[in-house]
Amino acid sequence: MTDTMTRVGGGGLTPAPTMTVDEAHAEAHRCLMCWDAPCIRACPTGIDVPKFIKQIANNDRLGSAKTILSANILGASCARVCPTEVLCAGACVMNDLHERPIEIGRLQAFATDVVVFDHRHVFPAVEPTGRSVGVIGAGPAGLSVGAELVKLGHAATIYEANSEPGGLNTFGVANYKMDFATSLREVEYIKSMGVEIQTGIAVGADVSFDALADTHDALFVGVGLGSVPPIGLPGEDLEGVEDALDFIATVRSIGVDLSGQRVAVIGGGNTAIDAVTQAAMSGANHVYLVYRRGRNEMGGYPHDIERALQQGVEFVFWSAPTSIDGGGSVESLSCVRTQIGEGGVLSPIEGTEYTIPVDRVLRATGQAKRKSFLTQLPDVEIDADGRVVVDDEHRTANPRVWAGGDCVNGGKEVVNAVQHRKLAARSIHAALTSKE
Repeated sequence: MTDTMTRVGGGGLTPAPTMTVDEAHAEAHRCLMCWDAPCIRACPTGIDVPKFIKQIANNDRLGSAKTILSANILGASCARVCPTEVLCAGACVMNDLHERPIEIGRLQAFATDVVVFDHRHVFPAVEPTGRSVGVIGAGPAGLSVGAELVKLGHAATIYEANSEPGGLNTFGVANYKMDFATSLREVEYIKSMGVEIQTGIAVGADVSFDALADTHDALFVGVGLGSVPPIGLPGEDLEGVEDALDFIATVRSIGVDLSGQRVAVIGGGNTAIDAVTQAAMSGANHVYLVYRRGRNEMGGYPHDIERALQQGVEFVFWSAPTSIDGGGSVESLSCVRTQIGEGGVLSPIEGTEYTIPVDRVLRATGQAKRKSFLTQLPDVEIDADGRVVVDDEHRTANPRVWAGGDCVNGGKEVVNAVQHRKLAARSIHAALTSKE
């Protein structure tokens, strides 16, 4: 365990505590305040990184928070869950100088936590416009567009099917990056700004889309992706086989003790890496990541892969599962070696079958799109991949409906969803105020 992590209940680690004032000042003074700032260009929301760091160096913590939150209202969570190692910090010129890059994520958390978690508001109140916007989905896209619209004077009501808001920030982020309570504290800040959130309301079941259209002047669709669907393996119905995101959600809400268990995770993306790392941190005796290709082909971020390796995870490359075996519950995972054949096609190698003894198998092979729900939206175009089609302002073919987040991009980082809100909120604001 590193000295920047703290062991917590629920079988995992929580991110390092916010920097002390002295630590933040020392780190801020390392920044070169680059005039052309590659860190800004690397941030999907365009946070003025040198400015907020300079404000920290000048003891203007609230001003620093305002700079961050003006560009990214979910700056507190993004400071924890965003892959800063490949975005802002990855672009830091310190890397070119063979120096340690500025700890932008930790500085961002230092600046925003005092505002977000204490509900200190840094934006001026505005006159209500009398306009109302309904938002479907309380994930990062929905929360951020709601907050932006309230800042512009509009009323915003978010409808969320789950019992708790926050989307993947609440249910799908590994505990060692950000815990359940931290996500909900940020949601409370959004609510304190004036955004109304109604949970347990499934649009299409509890309330119709037409009813929302009658209630509000405009609508924003910010629903995320669905669960990880079955992958068609024999034995997939055995006890101990689970969606990796469901596993992470359970760890976050009530904790999981895997002491003595052997766990296999199927997949090679970021969710797979989060799942194996979380399993190892939850006490599993042995954790395997089974991936049909090699390390260079993995979708997971290199820094997260290294963290998993440090936790003792065994990576099983060039292997494809063929069945999950056991008498009622999981006892083993059967696999076959794979190779790239003619024409670049992945194929099994005959005679290379083998078995991994495991007690639990987690699927991390990609989430399903909510195509059945999205196709119910009147006059909203859905492409062949099940994504909502929008223009540059995130407006759909229905002139009263905008969309953003995973339902548009197919599943990217939280910070990408937040950027969608800026584009959509500006367009919604322009459309609503042009009617006055």
